Amino acid sequence: MSTTEKTTAVGARVPRIEDLRLLTGAGTFVDDITRPGMVHANFVRSPLPRARITAIDTTEAAALDGVVAVYTATELNPLVTEISYALDTPGFPEVPRPPLAEGEVRFVGDPVVMVIAEDRYIAEDAAELVVVDYDSLEPVVDYETAGTATELVHAEHPGNSAGGLAGRAPADLAPVFDAAPHVVRQTVHQQAYAPVPLETRGIVAEWTAPTGEMTIWTSTQSPHEVRGFCSRLLGVDEHRVRVIVRDTGGGFGQKVAPQREDTCVMLAARTLRYAVKWIEDRQENLMAAGAARHEHGEVAMAFDDDGRILAATIEHVQNVGAYPIPSPLTSSIAVGMLFPGPYRIPEAGFSTASYYSNTVGRVAYRGPWQFESVSRELLLDTAARRLGLDPVELRRRNMLSHKEMPVANPNGMPYSDASPLETFEQALQILDYDAFRAEQARARTEGRYLGVGTCTYVEPTTGSTPFLSTEGATIRISATGKVNVYLSGGSAGNSLETTAIQLTADALGVDIADVQTVQGDTAVAPQGGGTNGSRSASMAAGAIAQTAAVLRERIIAIAAHQLGAAVADVEFAHGRAGVAGTEKSLSLAEIAQIAYFQTELLPEGVVPGLEATGRHRADQMMIWANATHICTCEVDIDTGAVKLLRFVVSEDVGPMINPNVVEGQIYGGAVQGIGGALYEHLAYDDDGNPVATTFLDYLLPTAAEVPVIELGHVETPSSGPGGFKGVGEGGAIGSTPAVLNAVADALAPFGVQIDRLPLSPARIVAMIDEARANGNTEVTA
Repeated sequence: MSTTEKTTAVGARVPRIEDLRLLTGAGTFVDDITRPGMVHANFVRSPLPRARITAIDTTEAAALDGVVAVYTATELNPLVTEISYALDTPGFPEVPRPPLAEGEVRFVGDPVVMVIAEDRYIAEDAAELVVVDYDSLEPVVDYETAGTATELVHAEHPGNSAGGLAGRAPADLAPVFDAAPHVVRQTVHQQAYAPVPLETRGIVAEWTAPTGEMTIWTSTQSPHEVRGFCSRLLGVDEHRVRVIVRDTGGGFGQKVAPQREDTCVMLAARTLRYAVKWIEDRQENLMAAGAARHEHGEVAMAFDDDGRILAATIEHVQNVGAYPIPSPLTSSIAVGMLFPGPYRIPEAGFSTASYYSNTVGRVAYRGPWQFESVSRELLLDTAARRLGLDPVELRRRNMLSHKEMPVANPNGMPYSDASPLETFEQALQILDYDAFRAEQARARTEGRYLGVGTCTYVEPTTGSTPFLSTEGATIRISATGKVNVYLSGGSAGNSLETTAIQLTADALGVDIADVQTVQGDTAVAPQGGGTNGSRSASMAAGAIAQTAAVLRERIIAIAAHQLGAAVADVEFAHGRAGVAGTEKSLSLAEIAQIAYFQTELLPEGVVPGLEATGRHRADQMMIWANATHICTCEVDIDTGAVKLLRFVVSEDVGPMINPNVVEGQIYGGAVQGIGGALYEHLAYDDDGNPVATTFLDYLLPTAAEVPVIELGHVETPSSGPGGFKGVGEGGAIGSTPAVLNAVADALAPFGVQIDRLPLSPARIVAMIDEARANGNTEVTA
């Protein structure tokens, strides 16, 4: 055994550390926080999508027994020092974000008045007593026509433009398309839907006036982002703001950054000098917490006679609602840059445009650039049918393989350490693609419509983007030999506790049972970017490895000195240091006693104590994960019902720290993508009213609709720490297009082309009826 030998904690299917606490109801969520004298906030929200506020009467509400304060924009908004996010990209257009609606409301659910009372019941009763007079204005509901609308969502943004970005102009590729033997074009519309975390948003903010300090308990993915935001908002030093995150019941991007209600609570807490709690209810969450995915794209590919791609373009347009958080251009540029996907494409072009509308603001959601895969993979299946090729064969002719890495896509994205073709072939093998095609043919002779769809994508994970490019870790080995590892955290169900403990045990050479982690407390944790961008595990791995290396060197030096041996002869594993070939050894507890309390026994040059902090920097632009999703389904052409039969995922996220955690992330993401393909729709009517503000109207997939998800793994190590890659977002990227293509394949005999989501039963029946009306009624095998 060498001095670098570790335990085998990493790679093991270790049971999740969090499960006992969470499954027995012992978790601590924001609503579990109680502070002395705590008061409760509730919001009066706009019932109109766009209107001028002409008067607000809070007299009756303020007079209600138990009401502590009532705030309008007049009282609250001037208290702001600065509203900004570290995640906003410098140079992008400024986005308006007032705490409370001022002068004009801009979507149904816009917070207009904040009522604070002794309990939530009184606050809600008081909110009913607030009288707001509105002068209704014509709303901008359709983002597709917002650019030419006479009305403006924000007067300072002409043409309702939230900005746009472009690479090579799609028009520049006209000569390639004109000369190509085959050109396929398609316009794809994706609906708005929501992250829908199990725990809605929530915050408790407590201002301590004598010391000028703010303590915040909140449901967030990024504790340090909340701390920095609050510091700038209130104009106080960061070290006077403490953010504590215990358990967070899901985030999926919605909780990456504080939103306007959080802003209001922070401002009120400082003014009132009470602890102020606000817990969002589900109706508020669906109405006002943010939408995602609402976009469309005109996509095109040119092919030669052998089905090889010559060029690809996307003209992407997205809805950003009234108050997007953070900058909406961050995800739209990724749509354009990533549109070529894992394919050999010589030339590409893209443009993006973002428009304000009088709907809820756009927020991040698991794989915010997912539309690049949705539109590309739908287009490829359409192209295969027109070229007379099986969609699998068309992809084989164009897909990149691991042996071609590193390679840049035509937009300059530098792919490396990825294996698209390898995951594609593995997924097909797991499914037994040829056997399914034979089964499909037999089913069609019986009047049954089976389909298969695939999606292969590459996903940018951990990278050197601002705010997210470094991560720190502090490891403290106590005098008893037990270990605490401190990380920024932001765990939202993605098992960062278990991951951190495994990484630390492996890096130090101690048993998992001897390690504990403390996360989500900015008072003790090193600065970190939180959990987003599929970065948490790989960045933590780098920070923990650097920190543990310092401590291992110190541990071995102390042991060697005490045992009278050369450093090179000392082994340290499972929490014990020994000299090779002898019985002489010391436990970590004994070494720690020397380090802390018997410092006269330390070797020269070794500092006392066993505590260290390290910081990892992501040197590469990004680390690439990739996967292939395959779905099979049966479509009832009379009712439009879709039954998913099998769902296969082959992924490459490098070595797995814990397969249980990795696979859990894939399962959860895949289910969310299935929901986006078939069920979820955060719909508005033509007047700008939301029509899905409860789970009666906003449909989610349940265990009854989702088949067993079958997994395969291809392991291509990255160039990052441990060879690890991110896995948090991929499931939600690949599943939606796989389901869509499966339905399209089932309905191929009708010539149906999918151009709008979700594929509700009514939409499927309408597509079939339209095909029949166009004379396409012949059903062939």
